[in-house]
Amino acid sequence: MKLSYKTYNLPFTHPFTISKGTKTHQPTFIVELEYFGVKGYGEAPAISYYNIPVEKMMEDLEAKRTLVEKFSFSDPERYWHYLHHLFPQNNFLVCALDMAGWDLFGKMRRKQLHELWKLDTAKAPLTDFTIGIDTVDIMVKKMQEKPWPVYKIKVGTENDIELVASLRQHTDAVFRVDANAGWTLDQALHKIPVLKELGVEFVEQPLAKDDWEGMKVLFEKSSLPLFADEACVVEADVAKCQHHFHGINIKLTKCSGITPARRMIKQARELGMQVMVGCMNESSIGTAAIAQLAPLLDHVDMDGPLLLSEDIARGVDFDNGRIVYTSGAGLGIEFSGFNDAI
Repeated sequence: MKLSYKTYNLPFTHPFTISKGTKTHQPTFIVELEYFGVKGYGEAPAISYYNIPVEKMMEDLEAKRTLVEKFSFSDPERYWHYLHHLFPQNNFLVCALDMAGWDLFGKMRRKQLHELWKLDTAKAPLTDFTIGIDTVDIMVKKMQEKPWPVYKIKVGTENDIELVASLRQHTDAVFRVDANAGWTLDQALHKIPVLKELGVEFVEQPLAKDDWEGMKVLFEKSSLPLFADEACVVEADVAKCQHHFHGINIKLTKCSGITPARRMIKQARELGMQVMVGCMNESSIGTAAIAQLAPLLDHVDMDGPLLLSEDIARGVDFDNGRIVYTSGAGLGIEFSGFNDAI
């Protein structure tokens, strides 16, 4: 196995604001695994509030580069277990390597992953398009720039209801709201019934990730389905979410890749919960990985490339929210960014 990696700082079309802050660029870490001439690619965006910058991924990878490269690759699930023990404190890095392993595996078998897993892409849900927190005028402008059947609206401010009501005047599209843990229980109990009247489909992570008592109360009283995000990071969190949330939003970067995400989907189904996979503003590389899992999901949020003014790969495309799959193997992407790799 030969390993290469590269970092990018991808610009957003508009500053991206959630309840935790604003950013104009998305730093991301791309890895390439080459095995007997076949190359696989993976991605992990750096997220500041998880304290894993690209520099940390580079540092950890360099410290164990030889061990990453010495693995005799045959099965991506075995590779994930190996990587998981190599980097127990860096799920982001494991995700990038796991994704590259799956891309490699699919290319070696000349099939896209959803084909290997025998999934029906016609069952994939529409992806939403995210509207970050801003002034009403700017949020309306973002929506008008991208007419879309489903919008995810970032909330977590004092005027959430006014914002959503204003947006509703301009479209009859499906609305979802994501508070990113920005509400108190009292705020959630007040806002959710009003949001339902405004045509909101569900609410993502209304309360702080560790407010399990509050979530239990809200679960029993909410008139809208509730999805865990920050409260459901890794596999061990799935069971905790039962009877607190109606569904979970899995992030490949946070859970450490495609391999654990597939297990989390299965576990959530067994517990009677809905399943969503969300993005962390990945380029088309990470987004194509989400697309492979989409036929297994109730909802999907994979609009990363749509929010960026520059992308680094070609792969999955969209037609008014519908996922358009390519014919390539593995993740189905085209990427040539390693001509000057580190």
